[in-house]
Amino acid sequence: MRFLKVGMVQTSCTDDIEANMKKLEESIRSAAACGAELVVLPELHNTVYFCQSENASLCDLAEPVPGPSTERFGALAKELGIVLVLSLFERRAPGIYHNTAVVMEKDGSMAGKYRKMHIPDDPGYYEKFYFTPGDLGFNPIETSVGKLGVLVCWDQWYPEAARLMALNGADILIYPTAIGGVATDAPSEQELQRGAWQIVQRGHAVANGLPVITVNRTGFEKDPSGNTPGLDFWGSSFAAGPQGEIVSQFEPDEEAVKVVDVNFGRTEYVRRGWPFFRDRRIDAYHDILKRYGK
Repeated sequence: MRFLKVGMVQTSCTDDIEANMKKLEESIRSAAACGAELVVLPELHNTVYFCQSENASLCDLAEPVPGPSTERFGALAKELGIVLVLSLFERRAPGIYHNTAVVMEKDGSMAGKYRKMHIPDDPGYYEKFYFTPGDLGFNPIETSVGKLGVLVCWDQWYPEAARLMALNGADILIYPTAIGGVATDAPSEQELQRGAWQIVQRGHAVANGLPVITVNRTGFEKDPSGNTPGLDFWGSSFAAGPQGEIVSQFEPDEEAVKVVDVNFGRTEYVRRGWPFFRDRRIDAYHDILKRYGK
């Protein structure tokens, strides 16, 4: 069976972009020192989660891909001999921006990128103001450590996205994430939401017979507009196996690096026992392309 050591970096972010990047670099080095061959960072890790308010000047945070961050983190990936999953605010053209996951290969080159397909627009998560929906489809990124089915945050609620990555040959599903509770929700409601967030991704693991890696940020971030109390990010990053089993999990407020052994060989074993792909009724799924009902 083939095992892959995956480093997961759960961190908080501040307004100091350079400090954020230096802390990330230290964490990446720590993961590599523990044997990680693949390291995954949280969503939009260079900055605070700026989508709590609508402010056009914040589009200045966007950068081209490839660009400064891919150059900087690519050099680190090459130095350490690792594959690295980044999450960047991509400036594609004037007025066109994406929430983009980028995979850097062990030689420092860019293996590929994925543009977030599902864009939320909720209190505290005004992403439609900033991000154009992705247009690269659900295609795994081929790397020296396997085919990475990289999706981003809100994508994690959609079984269609996970399924298409699996059908296109992904060895693993990876979700850089920035999600937390809105302080106006009762603690009991927030706990239900956090539980649902984990359950749905573990369900993707089961339905597709694939391991899942989810890396969230942690900490409290104020709403700069003052319109809401801000966001308390859930942390709780986790790795799950192809039967939904939890392999490793962070505490909600933990800033740390964990390296987990992901067993790619179990996919073959699990899919033989639970042959969901064999039994799919592809002749009867046409209505899934409709918005709702008949």
